[in-house]
Formats: sequence, structure tokens, C-alpha cells
Amino acid sequence: MLIHDLRKIGNRLLALRKDRGLTQAELAERAGLADRTYADIERGTVNMRLLTLVSICETLHVRPDDLLLAEDAPMETDQNATIERLMNCSPSKREAMIRVLKTMLDEMNV
Repeated sequence: MLIHDLRKIGNRLLALRKDRGLTQAELAERAGLADRTYADIERGTVNMRLLTLVSICETLHVRPDDLLLAEDAPMETDQNATIERLMNCSPSKREAMIRVLKTMLDEMNV
């Protein structure tokens, strides 16, 4: 299940950053972000753009789902539910979501 609480995502970022022995400033620099921007993301006070998420994940050597998915959700169940929701969308919304997914995959070199 996708996490919608920005503070929970920020707490995961905090734990991952500390686990890697980085300061906020160091992580921000490596991810190509302003110190304040990263600090706000980690505090859960702002949302991040897709490219920002990818950059942070690459810097921390984690996948976006490590930040965005609840740990207790079995991947297969969550994946099937997501595909079902996608198939129930209107054709135009489904096409838009597929474009977003392709962009994410391209950014992650997958």
C-alpha cells in the first residue's frame, strides 16, 4: 500500500540518511538539491517532484518503493491491486499513468 503521509516518508529518509552517515547538507549536495529543500522533504512539510524522488533514491541507493510503500503490504497483492485500479481508469487517465511510469523507468535506467 502506498504511503500518503509525508512525515512517514520523511522519517524513512531520516533513518536511511543517518544509516549512511550523511548530514542533510551532504545528502542534499549529492542529490543536487538545496539544503532547505531536502530538509523540508525530510521533515514532511513539502511534497517532492518525481525527479527529486529519483535523485534522492539514487543517492541513498534505494528504490522508490522502499520509501513509498508500507512495509506490511505484500508486493504481489499491492501490485495486483494497482494494476486493477489502472485498468479501471478511463483510457486517457490510463495512458497518462503509463507515460508517468515510463518516465520513472527511464529516469531509473530500468
